[in-house]
Amino acid sequence: MSLKPFSSIGIGVAFSPNLKANLFEAARLAVFFQSKLVLIHVGNPSEIKTKKLTSFLKTFETDNLDYEIVFKTGEPVDVILSVSKDKKIDLLVLGAAKRERFVTYYMGSIARKITRKVKCSILLLIKPSVERIPCEHIVVNGIKDPKTEQTITTAFYVAKHLMSEKITIVEEIREEYVAVKVDDDKSLRRANIAKERIKLRENQRIKEIVSHIPEDYTKNKIIKLQPIFGKQGYSIGHYAQISRADLLVMNAPSKMTFWDRLFPHDIEHILTELPTDVLILQ
Repeated sequence: MSLKPFSSIGIGVAFSPNLKANLFEAARLAVFFQSKLVLIHVGNPSEIKTKKLTSFLKTFETDNLDYEIVFKTGEPVDVILSVSKDKKIDLLVLGAAKRERFVTYYMGSIARKITRKVKCSILLLIKPSVERIPCEHIVVNGIKDPKTEQTITTAFYVAKHLMSEKITIVEEIREEYVAVKVDDDKSLRRANIAKERIKLRENQRIKEIVSHIPEDYTKNKIIKLQPIFGKQGYSIGHYAQISRADLLVMNAPSKMTFWDRLFPHDIEHILTELPTDVLILQ
C-alpha cells in the first residue's frame, strides 16, 4: 500500500445548511492525512462565495491546511467527476442522506450517481459535525476478494490517523456455503459443524492478512474478527448499525450494471440505507 493513500482530498461544496459541518469534516481529514484539500463548487466564480469559504477555513490556518477552490459550471455530477479526475483526487467527500426515498433510489441522487461513476475512493457523510466527534470504532469488510487486503490495510491506516481504538473485520459468508439441509437434530449438528469450520477458515484467512499490515498501524488497537452468515452488503451494514460503528469501510464494486441498480446487492444495500459514515475504497 502507498504510504500516503490520500494525497489529495476533494469535497463538493453546495451552500446548504450543512456547508460548514461538511467543510470542517473534510478539512480535519486533510490535516490528519496531511493531504491537499480541493473545494469543488458547481457554478461561476464569486468573490462572496470565496470569502465565505475562506472564512470558514481560517479555523485551520494554524494546522497549515493546504487548500484550493475550484469553480466550474455544468451538471453537478459531471463537474465533480471531471474536477476529481483533473485534480487527481484520491478521496472525494460528499454529504449524503441517511435513507433515500424509493423514487430517489431509482432515479438516483447526486451522491449515488457520483458513487457509481467516480474512479477514486469516496467518503459518504451522514452526520457531519463542526465539532469533532471521535471515530472510535471502524468496521471493515473482510470478504474474500482480491481488493480486500488493500482495503483492510487502508482501514488500519485510517484508524491510526483518526486515533480509533477498535477495528472489527466482518467476514460475510453466504448461507448457501453450508450445503446441509436441516430437518432434524442430526442435520442441525452437521450444519453447525460445517459453519464452525467455515468460520475457522475465514478467521485464519483474515489473520494472515492482518499479519502483513505494518505493526505501526495495528499496535494498541482492539481487533475483532466477526464472521456473519447472510446476504452480502446487507449483513455488514446491519452489523455496523447495531454495533454503533463510527465508520464503515468497504471495497468499491468491480462494476455496476443496470441489474445491480434494479435488484440491489452488496454495496447497493449500503447505499440504500447508510448505517453510518461510509468509506468506499477504489
